[in-house]
Amino acid sequence: MTHEKRTSRSAKLLYRPWGLVGSLLGGLIAGQVFQQVWKRVDPQATDDPPKPLQSEYRLRKILVAAMVQGAIFSVVRALIDRGGALAFERWTGEWPGD
Repeated sequence: MTHEKRTSRSAKLLYRPWGLVGSLLGGLIAGQVFQQVWKRVDPQATDDPPKPLQSEYRLRKILVAAMVQGAIFSVVRALIDRGGALAFERWTGEWPGD
């Protein structure tokens, strides 16, 4: 069962700064989560996860790191975006999306 929530153009505009701060915060949180997860995925790693232009790593390892990082960033962003929208709706009575 889905239903559209009440929204207005002004709610969307007022939400933009909140969304921007949430995105920045989400990026920081996701980066920290990824670092911790990567240590468990590759226990012998002593440095940061491999980057695409680091020739000392095999492509497979670089792709695994990219997939894990992408998944974490997507989930964290979805959680923060949704939580921010719900908080905004509680405070204003209007949904900032759609």
